[in-house]
Amino acid sequence: MRVLGIDPGLTRCGVGVVDVRPDRKAALVEVTVIRTPADMPLEQRLLAVGTGIDELLDAHRPDVVAIERVFAQHNLRTVMGVAQVSGVALHAAARRGLRVALHTPSEVKAAITGYGSADKKQVQAMVARILGLAEAPKPADAADALAIAICHAWRGAPAADGGAAGAGSPATGQTPAQAAWLAAERSARTSAVPRRLAR
Repeated sequence: MRVLGIDPGLTRCGVGVVDVRPDRKAALVEVTVIRTPADMPLEQRLLAVGTGIDELLDAHRPDVVAIERVFAQHNLRTVMGVAQVSGVALHAAARRGLRVALHTPSEVKAAITGYGSADKKQVQAMVARILGLAEAPKPADAADALAIAICHAWRGAPAADGGAAGAGSPATGQTPAQAAWLAAERSARTSAVPRRLAR
């Protein structure tokens, strides 16, 4: 599966492309940050970001686009910029008939580190480790885009053994973070059954 991940932002928009095999091993294809200056008119900034995303979509032809979901912040200007860039990315993907997935920051952190409240440095370190890089791509927006792409691929891919093996089992080739995510998914499915039956 080839996933193009986007960490939306108006000043810096991180875009990362990864290939993920059925055994969940991930490889870096490309990572970049699309930048626009704050003194540029808004419509021109959105055009520049959109053009950059278009070029990457056409160059790498991903199977799916994964975007960080907009979440509440105290800074309204930041929220608006993120939402606007997300809309540009959604439009670019839809125009090409690509599937799109939205993931919250907590979902991404849990998928990558096994801990939904991990800090940025922990996520960046795990991204580098997962992709076999000497260090995490910089700035943080670049590493975040890759984390979003990996998160989607891992959540959407079946477990190597159908989920039967124990966490971190060598038979599955899973990292501890992958095993933790699968365990959380199994737990969520199990705990949801009684609630449905109760109704």
